Amino acid sequence: MSLSSSTRTPSQGTRGAGRSAGGGATRLPSSRERRPALAALAVILILLGAAGSALIALNSGNRSDFVAISADKLAPGHRLEAKDLSRGDLAGATGGLIPWSQASRYIGRYTTTWLYKDQFVTPDNFTKDGAKPIPPDGALIGISLEAGRAPSDGLDVGDIVSVMRVPAATGDTGAAATLVHAAQVTSTAGAITDAKTQASSTLNVTVLVPSDQAITVAAAAAAKTLVVGKLAPGTKTDVARADGTN
Repeated sequence: MSLSSSTRTPSQGTRGAGRSAGGGATRLPSSRERRPALAALAVILILLGAAGSALIALNSGNRSDFVAISADKLAPGHRLEAKDLSRGDLAGATGGLIPWSQASRYIGRYTTTWLYKDQFVTPDNFTKDGAKPIPPDGALIGISLEAGRAPSDGLDVGDIVSVMRVPAATGDTGAAATLVHAAQVTSTAGAITDAKTQASSTLNVTVLVPSDQAITVAAAAAAKTLVVGKLAPGTKTDVARADGTN
């Protein structure tokens, strides 16, 4: 009897059974197959790092000069002098800061906030060109004036006016009185008479009055019982500006 007809070894049968039963087993990638992916990831990280370094180097070299404060501190209402300013350089996001090339434009203006040494500044830290700060003993009050309550030719910035309260036509038993003898007009808008239609309009003015009269003037303005009269140029005002001018 010969047994040589059965030549398949048990290991071969086992491998065949495994393929037929599972329909093809999932094989994990070998370490050799993972190497190209890891190499590509490493290249990407290197390129990103190089790009970031280049951007930092570029920004650090792109610096500009801006206006900074050289004094230890400046109080609100301080009249700016050249010695109060210094030059400082910055890079990156510097929008809103005053370039050093424009520093001379701000000499003579007044500070609107506290400023400290080495602080970079913006235009909001100073008054507008030609504007002056409100003195400690003064207040700016807005008044709307109709025909008969202000000179017909209007008022200009810098005019000196007397602010008076007059009784209303009806139902007002208060006596006429001068509330502010001499107040400076700091801004104007509108006109007593419309230039095109010649119809009556409204003149809006802002006047600098003593702070202890601010409520009285504001109340009379709201009640529309104020009248202003223009005084001679150079008349000494009730409130002096912070720089000593009247």
